[in-house]
Amino acid sequence: MVDEDGRIIEGRRYRHEERGLSALCRRLVELGVELVALERPDGLLIERLLDAGLSLIAIHPNQVAAMRPRFSAAGGKSDSFDSFVLAELARTDSHRYRVLVPDGDATKALRALNRAREDLVQTRVGLANELRAQLQCFWPGAAGVFSEIDSPIALAFLRRYPRAG
Repeated sequence: MVDEDGRIIEGRRYRHEERGLSALCRRLVELGVELVALERPDGLLIERLLDAGLSLIAIHPNQVAAMRPRFSAAGGKSDSFDSFVLAELARTDSHRYRVLVPDGDATKALRALNRAREDLVQTRVGLANELRAQLQCFWPGAAGVFSEIDSPIALAFLRRYPRAG
Protein backbone atom coordinates (compact mmCIF):
# COMPACT_ATOMS: atom_id res chain seq x y z
CA MET A 1 0.00 0.00 0.00
CA VAL A 2 1.26 3.44 -0.88
CA ASP A 3 0.21 6.88 0.29
CA GLU A 4 -0.76 9.78 -1.98
CA ASP A 5 2.94 10.60 -2.51
CA GLY A 6 3.85 7.04 -3.51
CA ARG A 7 5.60 6.11 -0.26
CA ILE A 8 5.06 2.52 0.84
CA ILE A 9 3.00 2.56 4.02
CA GLU A 10 2.47 -1.16 4.37
CA GLY A 11 3.43 -4.38 2.64
CA ARG A 12 2.04 -7.63 3.91
CA ARG A 13 0.97 -11.03 2.56
CA TYR A 14 -2.41 -12.61 3.24
CA ARG A 15 -3.46 -16.20 2.69
CA HIS A 16 -5.86 -16.81 -0.20
CA GLU A 17 -8.50 -18.35 2.04
CA GLU A 18 -11.61 -16.96 3.69
CA ARG A 19 -9.88 -15.89 6.92
CA GLY A 20 -6.96 -14.28 5.10
CA LEU A 21 -9.20 -12.46 2.65
CA SER A 22 -11.37 -11.16 5.51
CA ALA A 23 -8.27 -9.87 7.31
CA LEU A 24 -7.07 -8.17 4.13
CA CYS A 25 -10.43 -6.48 3.56
CA ARG A 26 -10.58 -5.29 7.19
CA ARG A 27 -7.06 -3.87 6.97
CA LEU A 28 -7.71 -2.04 3.72
CA VAL A 29 -10.88 -0.50 5.15
CA GLU A 30 -9.02 0.44 8.39
CA LEU A 31 -6.35 2.24 6.37
CA GLY A 32 -8.97 4.07 4.30
CA VAL A 33 -7.67 2.67 1.02
CA GLU A 34 -9.48 4.41 -1.81
CA LEU A 35 -8.54 2.18 -4.74
CA VAL A 36 -7.11 -1.33 -5.13
CA ALA A 37 -5.34 -2.45 -8.31
CA LEU A 38 -5.14 -6.15 -9.20
CA GLU A 39 -4.05 -8.19 -12.19
CA ARG A 40 -7.33 -10.04 -12.62
CA PRO A 41 -10.94 -8.88 -12.93
CA ASP A 42 -12.65 -11.86 -11.31
CA GLY A 43 -12.40 -14.50 -8.65
CA LEU A 44 -13.01 -14.90 -4.95
CA LEU A 45 -10.56 -12.14 -3.96
CA ILE A 46 -12.32 -9.65 -6.22
CA GLU A 47 -15.72 -10.65 -4.82
CA ARG A 48 -14.55 -10.19 -1.23
CA LEU A 49 -12.92 -6.81 -1.92
CA LEU A 50 -16.03 -5.53 -3.70
CA ASP A 51 -18.25 -6.85 -0.88
CA ALA A 52 -16.09 -4.83 1.54
CA GLY A 53 -17.03 -1.70 -0.39
CA LEU A 54 -13.61 -1.11 -1.94
CA SER A 55 -13.08 0.34 -5.40
CA LEU A 56 -11.06 -1.89 -7.73
CA ILE A 57 -9.34 -1.65 -11.06
CA ALA A 58 -8.00 -4.61 -13.02
CA ILE A 59 -4.73 -4.11 -14.88
CA HIS A 60 -3.68 -6.78 -17.37
CA PRO A 61 -0.46 -8.61 -16.39
CA ASN A 62 1.14 -7.56 -19.70
CA GLN A 63 0.52 -3.91 -18.82
CA VAL A 64 2.11 -4.44 -15.41
CA ALA A 65 5.13 -6.09 -17.06
CA ALA A 66 5.43 -3.19 -19.52
CA MET A 67 5.38 -0.69 -16.65
CA ARG A 68 8.12 -2.33 -14.53
CA PRO A 69 10.93 -0.35 -16.21
CA ARG A 70 9.06 2.87 -15.35
CA PHE A 71 9.69 2.18 -11.67
CA SER A 72 13.03 0.32 -11.72
CA ALA A 73 15.91 0.00 -14.15
CA ALA A 74 16.20 -3.69 -13.33
CA GLY A 75 12.51 -4.28 -14.07
CA GLY A 76 12.72 -7.76 -12.57
CA LYS A 77 9.64 -9.85 -11.84
CA SER A 78 8.69 -10.37 -8.21
CA ASP A 79 5.34 -10.38 -6.45
CA SER A 80 6.33 -7.60 -4.07
CA PHE A 81 7.64 -5.37 -6.86
CA ASP A 82 4.56 -6.05 -8.99
CA SER A 83 2.42 -5.07 -5.98
CA PHE A 84 4.28 -1.77 -5.85
CA VAL A 85 3.82 -1.26 -9.61
CA LEU A 86 0.08 -1.95 -9.28
CA ALA A 87 -0.20 0.47 -6.35
CA GLU A 88 1.64 3.16 -8.30
CA LEU A 89 -0.52 2.63 -11.38
CA ALA A 90 -3.61 2.96 -9.20
CA ARG A 91 -2.21 6.15 -7.71
CA THR A 92 -1.00 7.83 -10.91
CA ASP A 93 -2.96 6.29 -13.80
CA SER A 94 -6.28 5.14 -12.34
CA HIS A 95 -8.15 7.33 -14.83
CA ARG A 96 -6.96 4.98 -17.59
CA TYR A 97 -8.70 1.91 -16.13
CA ARG A 98 -12.30 0.89 -15.62
CA VAL A 99 -13.47 0.60 -12.04
CA LEU A 100 -15.01 -2.82 -11.41
CA VAL A 101 -18.59 -2.99 -10.19
CA PRO A 102 -20.00 -5.66 -7.89
CA ASP A 103 -21.82 -8.56 -9.50
CA GLY A 104 -25.45 -9.20 -8.74
CA ASP A 105 -26.55 -12.07 -6.53
CA ALA A 106 -27.47 -14.26 -9.51
CA THR A 107 -24.01 -13.81 -11.05
CA LYS A 108 -22.31 -14.56 -7.74
CA ALA A 109 -24.38 -17.73 -7.37
CA LEU A 110 -23.52 -18.78 -10.92
CA ARG A 111 -19.81 -18.24 -10.27
CA ALA A 112 -19.99 -20.25 -7.05
CA LEU A 113 -21.71 -23.08 -8.94
CA ASN A 114 -19.09 -22.88 -11.67
CA ARG A 115 -16.26 -23.12 -9.10
CA ALA A 116 -17.99 -26.11 -7.48
CA ARG A 117 -18.36 -27.77 -10.89
CA GLU A 118 -14.68 -27.23 -11.67
CA ASP A 119 -13.77 -28.82 -8.34
CA LEU A 120 -16.00 -31.82 -9.10
CA VAL A 121 -14.53 -32.23 -12.58
CA GLN A 122 -10.99 -32.19 -11.13
CA THR A 123 -12.04 -34.79 -8.57
CA ARG A 124 -13.58 -36.99 -11.27
CA VAL A 125 -10.47 -36.79 -13.45
CA GLY A 126 -8.28 -37.64 -10.46
CA LEU A 127 -10.42 -40.64 -9.53
CA ALA A 128 -10.49 -41.87 -13.14
CA ASN A 129 -6.70 -41.61 -13.30
CA GLU A 130 -6.42 -43.52 -10.03
CA LEU A 131 -8.80 -46.23 -11.29
CA ARG A 132 -6.84 -46.55 -14.54
CA ALA A 133 -3.56 -46.86 -12.58
CA GLN A 134 -5.03 -49.57 -10.32
CA LEU A 135 -6.35 -51.48 -13.31
CA GLN A 136 -2.96 -51.23 -15.03
CA CYS A 137 -1.41 -52.89 -11.98
CA PHE A 138 -4.00 -55.58 -11.29
CA TRP A 139 -6.04 -56.08 -14.49
CA PRO A 140 -4.25 -54.48 -17.46
CA GLY A 141 -6.62 -55.96 -20.02
CA ALA A 142 -9.61 -54.15 -18.55
CA ALA A 143 -7.75 -50.85 -18.52
CA GLY A 144 -7.03 -51.11 -22.24
CA VAL A 145 -10.55 -52.02 -23.37
CA PHE A 146 -12.14 -48.60 -22.82
CA SER A 147 -10.86 -45.24 -24.05
CA GLU A 148 -12.60 -43.51 -21.14
CA ILE A 149 -12.32 -45.52 -17.96
CA ASP A 150 -15.07 -43.47 -16.29
CA SER A 151 -17.61 -43.87 -19.11
CA PRO A 152 -20.93 -45.48 -18.15
CA ILE A 153 -20.17 -48.65 -20.12
CA ALA A 154 -16.70 -49.04 -18.56
CA LEU A 155 -18.09 -48.59 -15.05
CA ALA A 156 -20.93 -51.04 -15.77
CA PHE A 157 -18.36 -53.55 -17.02
CA LEU A 158 -16.26 -53.15 -13.86
CA ARG A 159 -19.33 -53.59 -11.66
CA ARG A 160 -20.32 -56.74 -13.50
CA TYR A 161 -16.81 -58.20 -13.58
CA PRO A 162 -15.19 -56.77 -10.44
CA ARG A 163 -12.01 -58.85 -10.64
CA ALA A 164 -9.96 -60.72 -13.17
CA GLY A 165 -10.12 -64.47 -13.43
